[in-house]
Amino acid sequence: MRDANTITAQDNRLAYLDQAMFDAMRAGNRAQLMQCLWIYEHPVDLDALRRFHHHLGGTFAGRLVERSPLPFGRHRWISVPGTDLAMDVEAEPRPRADLSDWTDEQAARPIDPERGPGWRLAVLPMTDGSTAVSLVASHCMADGVAGIVSVICAAKGEPLNFGYPPARSKTVRAWLRAARTDLVATARDLPEVFRTVGAAARLIIRRRDELAAPAAAETTGQGGGERVVTVPAISLFIDVEQWDARAKSLGGNTYSMLAGFAARLGARMERQGGEDGSVNLLLALSDRGLDDTRANAMTIGNVGVDPTTVTSDLSPARASIRAAIAERRDTPDEAALFMPLIPFVPKRAMTRLSDAFVGAAGLPVSCSNMGELDPAFSRVDGTDAEYVVMRGIDQNVIERDIVRAGGHLVLVSGRLGAKVSISIVGYQPGAENTKAWLRALATEVLGEFDLTGTVV
Repeated sequence: MRDANTITAQDNRLAYLDQAMFDAMRAGNRAQLMQCLWIYEHPVDLDALRRFHHHLGGTFAGRLVERSPLPFGRHRWISVPGTDLAMDVEAEPRPRADLSDWTDEQAARPIDPERGPGWRLAVLPMTDGSTAVSLVASHCMADGVAGIVSVICAAKGEPLNFGYPPARSKTVRAWLRAARTDLVATARDLPEVFRTVGAAARLIIRRRDELAAPAAAETTGQGGGERVVTVPAISLFIDVEQWDARAKSLGGNTYSMLAGFAARLGARMERQGGEDGSVNLLLALSDRGLDDTRANAMTIGNVGVDPTTVTSDLSPARASIRAAIAERRDTPDEAALFMPLIPFVPKRAMTRLSDAFVGAAGLPVSCSNMGELDPAFSRVDGTDAEYVVMRGIDQNVIERDIVRAGGHLVLVSGRLGAKVSISIVGYQPGAENTKAWLRALATEVLGEFDLTGTVV
């Protein structure tokens, strides 16, 4: 009898969106990662963490991308149930004050969804008796919901089984066989591709202004060098009851409260991209179904929020968000029409196209609300972590590129136990761009909503 968690993956080719994301990251020589951080106010059970590490290999983390031998073929998932690297435990405890730097160090270590390792688990004992656990994984392998599912399954000892094949042999015969298989699969996809061409052409014509629009730096006159920059990242923790009470008093809910906070922070970082002074929020909406093997199963909602009113009234933002979500759910995503053409798009065009098709014009602020999390998400060693952080991190960020994009602001929030967590990753061209600077901005915005919290 088949295991209850077994997912039959008859076609192990990457979904079009996953292919697009992989190609865009390769084209930009950039890695987009997810990082989870668990902070325990006590020593952890290392044996239990090793079991968690083992079980992760049976989830979305237990696979890598294998390229098609054809330049226009779709890549495939292969099974890599374990990792070549053992769980990394720091030999010497470090001061609690080093936690933020250590977290950044883990996010900077090499991660590769094709060559591996696609993820890393590390442990930091601290001199005050507390412990931090960091999990970093490629966003090409999983989105936020898939990452959460992976952690929960691994924590419960219930790994998934996707049924992917192992890596192909490197012989010429194996290469020819794979090329023939992918050629047949591509030929089978051609009718869909031809149907897509006309619709995609009309979409590109309709959005030609976005594709041709000058980058932010071209309009501001700011440049930027070739150096790699570290984008500041911090996390906030707010009491759930305080958060909910304030949202209710403003006529909002937890989602509009996060949107209001994001809009106010965006305004402070000069990201009011709308002609009416609004802040353009990109809302990541999960589209993941049961037994869904896609790495990135999401659609993007787009909503403008007036940052001048959210501290006194959240009801307009709440209504706008509800309408934007309903529109995205009920209206076919135009960008999906373009997806079958992804294997044939020149790699150098991927980055600019991806911005246009998610509506990333106008200095957007990405805002992801992961909702109420299963308590198992905080129990990677079998006990509850006092603090849990989820954040998105980019590696190899070139100053010239982030300045040209007009900066960067991403918020990820979740509710776990008695706390609401908000991770913030932000960069403003011409600003100080330090953690202290970002902490000060975030703390000021909390104060504008009459909220208090812990900043990590």
